[in-house]
Amino acid sequence: MMEKETPDDGGKAGDLGGGNTNMFRTVEDVAGQAGQTVKQGPSRERIAELAGKEPVLQIDGLVAGYGKMEILHGIDLQVSAGQSLCLIGPNGAGKSTVLHSIYGFTNIMGGTITAKGTDITRLNPNEKLKTAGVAYILQDNSVFPDMTVEENLWMGGFLMDTPAHAKEAAEKVFEKYPQLAERRRQSAGVLSGGERRLLEIARALVMEPQVLLVDEPSIGLEPRYISMVFEVLDDLQHGQGKTIVMVEQNAKKGLEFADIGYVLVSGEIAMAGKGDDLLQDPEVGRLFLGG
Repeated sequence: MMEKETPDDGGKAGDLGGGNTNMFRTVEDVAGQAGQTVKQGPSRERIAELAGKEPVLQIDGLVAGYGKMEILHGIDLQVSAGQSLCLIGPNGAGKSTVLHSIYGFTNIMGGTITAKGTDITRLNPNEKLKTAGVAYILQDNSVFPDMTVEENLWMGGFLMDTPAHAKEAAEKVFEKYPQLAERRRQSAGVLSGGERRLLEIARALVMEPQVLLVDEPSIGLEPRYISMVFEVLDDLQHGQGKTIVMVEQNAKKGLEFADIGYVLVSGEIAMAGKGDDLLQDPEVGRLFLGG
């Protein structure tokens, strides 16, 4: 179901801050200037400090990539229950590869990934969803357009013991999102971009995950739908206690939303801080926010 992605994260250099698209000529310019600005990444102590308490998701020394190509070079990450973390950085930095690695879509060459203290490094995606409560929300166009909204939602429970259990779980999600329930019999292909994104999020909730990996939630959406999607994510975090790890092309929007922000450069974490603090950092603003 997932479209094959190249290691460059699929974005454009001008999308990074949603601002001045002429700030850099090439992706290499962004990565080069960022690399010169941040010579040494955050310590593991700083990573733990930002999580604040026992992490629900933790990465230690992750080395990963696609086939024999190494993209991530020793990534550390910690995020606690009910927290949100946003990964920003230039195109090709490895942001989506972090999410892919957590969920089991890459070749893990070193390091560990744990969820609630359990090593999930070598589990396949189905095992991570069913046993570890880690769900992945794809970048875009992952709905089945020829199926109804209802049938798409049922697909979210494909790992449940019986179809009846999946349908029961889907009804609970419909109760949460009546705008989808009203269109349950309609083809998913007729939904607006914002409605499709909501359906993608809702489908991931059928299995009642604890951790949501959200890849580019604003990509391809009109501003009004972007606000709606982030309101939904905010409710999932603060209303339902979900842990969210996000990659967001609009760095300003992502940092405004997230408790924690990491800046990735060339497969390494160059900076880490509270989302609000990174928004105010002049170097982050210069490189990624169009300031």
